[in-house]
Amino acid sequence: MASRSLNKALLIGNLTRDPELRYTPNGNPVCSFSVATNSSWKDSDGNVQEVAEFHNIVAWNKLAEICSQLLKVGTKVFIEGEIRNRKWEKDGVNYNKTEIRADNMVVLSPLSKDVDIADMDEGVVNDTPKKSKKASKPSEDNVKDEDIVDSIDDLPF
Repeated sequence: MASRSLNKALLIGNLTRDPELRYTPNGNPVCSFSVATNSSWKDSDGNVQEVAEFHNIVAWNKLAEICSQLLKVGTKVFIEGEIRNRKWEKDGVNYNKTEIRADNMVVLSPLSKDVDIADMDEGVVNDTPKKSKKASKPSEDNVKDEDIVDSIDDLPF
């Protein structure tokens, strides 16, 4: 019997550099960026200690394009994905890199006014195929006037 396992990373942090969007030879978009997470604690002398961890993030396909459009250095973001370790050799030198392959992304900072989100999915942006909009939309009878948002500026968060 095969044992079950879990490879899941959940991060909330700030981008340390602008996302870099590239395309594979097959035309698939891939976006890479770095997120810093911070933690602090008091040591035995009562002094506050702080440490920052830096995480390499890689997003693919539609999520890659959306990350490159919405994110910039300093943006607070939630990333969900899995930990991947890559190894390669170049010019006789072995390299290792640990990164998070993003499956979901939520922007936690306010979006700038020049971002056009008309063509993007509502809510959480993820790398999984979206279900039919018909199934997820409420019927017109259930929609109240206060539920309708005319622009991004009208959102309560």
